[in-house]
Amino acid sequence: MKRIAVLAQANAANAHAALGAPEEPAPGCSVGIMAYNEEANIAAAVDTVLKQPLVSMRITELIVVASGCTDRTAAIVADIARDDPRVRLIVQERREGKASAINVFIGSAHSAVLLMVSADVLVKDGTIELILRHFQDPAVGMVGGRPVPVNDETAFLGFAAHLLWRLHDRVARQSPKLGEIVAFRNVVPRIPLDTAVDEISIEALIRQLGYRLVYEPEAVVYNRGPASVGDFLRQRRRIYAGHLRIRRQQGYAASTMSVWRIGRALLDSEPFGSPRAAWWTISTVSLEATARALGRYDFARRQTHNVWEIATSTKRDIAEGANGQSQQSVLVFHIVNFHQHQLEHGVHASRQLTQRVSQYIQKALAPDAIVSVQRVGTVVVLLAGDREEAERTAHQLVRALEEPPLPLDGHRTRSPVRIACAIVAFSQSGQALARSIPASAREAS
Repeated sequence: MKRIAVLAQANAANAHAALGAPEEPAPGCSVGIMAYNEEANIAAAVDTVLKQPLVSMRITELIVVASGCTDRTAAIVADIARDDPRVRLIVQERREGKASAINVFIGSAHSAVLLMVSADVLVKDGTIELILRHFQDPAVGMVGGRPVPVNDETAFLGFAAHLLWRLHDRVARQSPKLGEIVAFRNVVPRIPLDTAVDEISIEALIRQLGYRLVYEPEAVVYNRGPASVGDFLRQRRRIYAGHLRIRRQQGYAASTMSVWRIGRALLDSEPFGSPRAAWWTISTVSLEATARALGRYDFARRQTHNVWEIATSTKRDIAEGANGQSQQSVLVFHIVNFHQHQLEHGVHASRQLTQRVSQYIQKALAPDAIVSVQRVGTVVVLLAGDREEAERTAHQLVRALEEPPLPLDGHRTRSPVRIACAIVAFSQSGQALARSIPASAREAS
């Protein structure tokens, strides 16, 4: 709904201008992207920022700081800059760390509000407007959005990435902890060069100046978590060591440093819903504990991570995964012999059976799936995801519906219930792709 409201405001502003009414230009915002060897994602990252619908502010400049890149990152940005005067490329010949690149951006930006977005994320439509509108409140000094990983959650490390960011989301809603995409008032002259967690350094400075932090969960960016245990440990080790350094140097602790907050968020997320989820949750917690122990060891040895080893598995092209987040499929489940059940058990009992089927489907799917019951034994599901994922889900549900009993109230006799499914998936181009799954036979008590 918030995204619809943002687009509606943008349309209203365009209509206002078309009528010739006087209109003051929106305040400017400078966007910074710090990049090191991001040729796989940089063009998409820039494009998703520049195409954002904005009302509260306008992007007056987008600065890419290419720091010691040895790939085509700088060349790609230079090509974009030739076509869009808002884009500026600043090249650091030597890789000096992300904090150094951020200081270059801060020193070069001219707007009252600065927005930083990682080069390895994609920004969902409407996200930047949802962030920038908070600066209409003069007490707000920094705003951050919600990262959503595109990793496959059916694999262990994909599950771990989703679990960690879900916990981050739960904690940040109570006590803001910002990262991946942040905007802040241009009141920070520079950040410490030895920081490995730049957003937390900025958080600390903004809070010390008396401003308020805001976490906007509807402002979504898509990222990719580590896909190997080595990358996971390297990334989480660096982050925890960086948090410890900020706590010592700046006297500031991020909300996710609290074991009590993380533990409560973990319990609230119901991580033990199945044996596999329970085992993977325990394994993820063990990996995180190991990474934190290593990070504490690095901190004790005064080892800095401001120029860190890249977790290569996080740098794959994320556009495909992010696009999958916005695709939708329609699954139509039908009790093939519904009319036979009406004749044998009556209309009321047959409708109850349909309701039980829909409840089972809703419980088995993600919370954001939309399930509705139609007449004559039909259940329609609107499901986010690509066609292959929708087909896999439908097959699993059809098979699963064969096993658990779905009793018809007041009837102990057994009669076959046959479930069929039709799928219509809409690709990114809008093309509809249809598929059917044959009816299965089962016994209903």
